[in-house]
Amino acid sequence: MKKLKWGLIGCGDIARKRVAPALRDLENCQLLAVNRADAAKAAAFANEFGAATWYEHWQELVQEPDVEAVYIATPVYLHAEQTIAAARAGKHVLCEKPMALNLDECDRMLQACDEHNVRLSVAYYRHFYPVLRRIKQMLQNGTIGKVALVHINALDTFDRRSGEARHWLLQKELAGGGPMMDVGCHRIEVLLNLLGPVQQVTALTANNVFKDRSVEDTAVAALQFEQGGTGVLSVTHGSLVNRDTLDIYGEKGHLSVANLNEGKLVISVGSHQSFESLPPHSNLHLPHIEDFTRAVLEGREPLFSGKQGREVSRILSLIYGS
Repeated sequence: MKKLKWGLIGCGDIARKRVAPALRDLENCQLLAVNRADAAKAAAFANEFGAATWYEHWQELVQEPDVEAVYIATPVYLHAEQTIAAARAGKHVLCEKPMALNLDECDRMLQACDEHNVRLSVAYYRHFYPVLRRIKQMLQNGTIGKVALVHINALDTFDRRSGEARHWLLQKELAGGGPMMDVGCHRIEVLLNLLGPVQQVTALTANNVFKDRSVEDTAVAALQFEQGGTGVLSVTHGSLVNRDTLDIYGEKGHLSVANLNEGKLVISVGSHQSFESLPPHSNLHLPHIEDFTRAVLEGREPLFSGKQGREVSRILSLIYGS
């Protein structure tokens, strides 16, 4: 079997928990090289996941001639520079979300990949959730009639001090924004996937709990869709309770998922109620990485493209702009 030879830029939490295991375990993937600025940690990571080599500097990894594709698992402010450099070196790119800090960076990433004839995708892995595929099918079939309102929520508590792991997520120049940028982007992708193009965006961002942050701790956005229906997205870093919910209200019924990462779907049509369990893969990133790998090997576009990633970033720019 033909294997796609991968390089991994960034060996943090997500890379360790999901990305590296997927690149190691998929039959059509070979994890060839990894990069981390700390040489000892880079060497240990490479040894743990069976990578043949490691680099302190990501610029060296993208120039490795045997590497065919790179997974970029670094903070947002590095995505554009690293994607463009990888594309110019002839590497296909699967980049962590959100795609970049702003639309100009997204456009430069797309242009570089187009010019050098390489594939680009952004790691919105929920695009591959079975429960969302099922919901999309029911919406297309008119199971609950015309959609009136969608509520989607991402609520948790997150706080870091300077010097602590992932503190960069609270620095605007590195992350681009707060929870709307970090976790709201996933939910925007879900809404776009289910309901299509957005006609209008109205939003509010605030620091309701953490007054000293340069990014918001809470945000709410209302999205009006071209085909009809309104989506309301709420995110916060200031909630003691965690929520990851999706509710779709239509003229004939209601679809509800209490926890998207569990995939338990409640279908209410008229007075009839039914239940389905459609959990995601145990490694949430694996189906996306598998499709991207197949797309490269088969010479086709991935099911989730860089252009779709840009559209999520466009909606984010409208949310923060409003």
